[in-house]
Amino acid sequence: MNTTSLDPNPRVLVIETDEVLAQQVGQDLRESGYETVLAFDAAGGLRQAKEFQPALIVIDRMLAGESGLSLCSHLRAMGARMPVLLLMARDAVEDRVACLQAGADDYFLKPYRSEEFLKLVRLYLQSDVPSSEQLRFGDLVLDLATRRAMRHDRIIDLTMKEFELLKYLMEHPREVLTREQILENVWGYDFMGESNVIEVYIRYLRLKIEDEGEKRLIQTVRGVGYVLREP
Repeated sequence: MNTTSLDPNPRVLVIETDEVLAQQVGQDLRESGYETVLAFDAAGGLRQAKEFQPALIVIDRMLAGESGLSLCSHLRAMGARMPVLLLMARDAVEDRVACLQAGADDYFLKPYRSEEFLKLVRLYLQSDVPSSEQLRFGDLVLDLATRRAMRHDRIIDLTMKEFELLKYLMEHPREVLTREQILENVWGYDFMGESNVIEVYIRYLRLKIEDEGEKRLIQTVRGVGYVLREP
């Protein structure tokens, strides 16, 4: 389920138990030009994800029968690479970290506000990347069209936020980037406050790009941030 859509009318799947909210979200998306399908439980959402091949999935954390976190983890385990946004009622640090650990790219807090939600959707579905452009650092290559990394001829699938973080690091090689710079440029706003969102994603990236025992490229600068450089 490797989905990267550049369609003029991207497909969005909304998985939401509250049918009134689901219909509202679906209507707002359709009025904004997105092709939209709704599912009201995890099983239906999984089925629609396979059939609909969406460019983006919106999941309520609280679903009937299975948590939205479990569904997100299931989708990632199946190889789904499209952005996943979670609808959440709480903003505690443990909730934010659980969101990321499940493989979600971002979250939106209830109560639902259409303008802010659509702004977030547009952020993840913008597709102005030149098809042939690549970034290179040593033996690491990042393809900006497919949003995949390659190292030693090994293809590395990335979630949207993993891609954005690695892209930012590779655009500033050997430059020490502070946590504040990374938050502002990758998330665009104070997504996680004082929590460890960056550490979580750096760990994920390291696991993927060092999977075969390759040298560590993302170095920690204690008390400051991170830098992409060869050891």
